[in-house]
Amino acid sequence: MTTLTFRRGFESLLEIITALIVAAMTLLIVMGTVYRYMGSALSWYDEVASVGLVWMTYFGSALAALKGAHIGFPGIVNAMPVRWRVAATIFSEACIFLFFGLVAYAGLQVLVILEGMTLVSLPKVSVQLTQSIIPIGAALFMIAEAMRLPEVMRDARGQGFVDHEIKEALGDISNTPLESDDASVSSASHRRASQSGDA
Repeated sequence: MTTLTFRRGFESLLEIITALIVAAMTLLIVMGTVYRYMGSALSWYDEVASVGLVWMTYFGSALAALKGAHIGFPGIVNAMPVRWRVAATIFSEACIFLFFGLVAYAGLQVLVILEGMTLVSLPKVSVQLTQSIIPIGAALFMIAEAMRLPEVMRDARGQGFVDHEIKEALGDISNTPLESDDASVSSASHRRASQSGDA
């Protein structure tokens, strides 16, 4: 299995899980609203909704990391000379891995402390299960960042970083990679394609 295939599979997995959580949260909110309107509010609604929001945030942030969609300052880094740009990128990536490594470690420690505890409104659900997203989410974020690392370093050594929103805007409707979309095709090629289409 190539790195690109694994990355696409990992991205699809994160997209599916995030979409399922969003769908479940939407259903839960609608259900909670209807039950409350009918005068028999669900006792577990608030607690479960809070847990769902946290899970959605962790999976979504890992997906955003894989796509390079987190807030950054590409303009500032691009203004640096290549040597400083590479150094700044290495420092930035080191900070990310250090931070999420600490989050994963702290999350595992929290799970030990929470042993035997359950949700207040759903005594059969372990708090360890609901809070396991902390180390899992941190690990997913680090995996996503590690997959993007070669691309990040290539951009740092090359022409610099392209803002994620600009990259998305330049992609065509079918979400083809930037290097193979219409924006990278010369105007002469566009003219030839349009002429053959007219014929």
